[in-house]
Amino acid sequence: MPEKRKSKISASRKLMLKSLMVAKAKEELEQELEEKEEQKAKYLEEKAPPIQTGGMSIADLQTLCEELHAKIDAVDEERYDIEAKVLHNTREIKDLNIKVLDLRGKFKRPNLRRVRVSADAILRSLLGSKHKVSLDLRANLKSVKKEDTEKEKTVEVSDWRKNVEAMSGMEGRKKMFDAAKGANQ
Repeated sequence: MPEKRKSKISASRKLMLKSLMVAKAKEELEQELEEKEEQKAKYLEEKAPPIQTGGMSIADLQTLCEELHAKIDAVDEERYDIEAKVLHNTREIKDLNIKVLDLRGKFKRPNLRRVRVSADAILRSLLGSKHKVSLDLRANLKSVKKEDTEKEKTVEVSDWRKNVEAMSGMEGRKKMFDAAKGANQ
């Protein structure tokens, strides 16, 4: 069984190395932010040179303002369209990710437990609490009285020897035939 190896670096040394790594990462992040700001300023200088308004008449200034407002409106419309496309694409990406997870089977389904729910509770959940419907299944069942079944049994039970003697021979068969014929009519 392999023994646990002791770390060759002490805890204080690990802590010092971590703090150095965090400091280095902080410096790089600050440097990256500065570079982004410089790139932004450079881009704006190229795309939007400073406007020289000295020596322009009021009418020229008004036309310049109208042109700038038209450009701003066009940019705003374009920005709005791009934002709408981005939102649509992010929703689509989320839906596709969910489908991918479902197809992979990575979506963990909870273990289902059996729950006893009465018929009334099911109807309440389906129809809502406004509808007062009671489903008493036992009341809807056909009731059978014990007295009726006992009477049927007692009528048929009689002395079987008498019945056998009466039904023996050709006379007995004729009686059975007549009884069946009479019952059908």
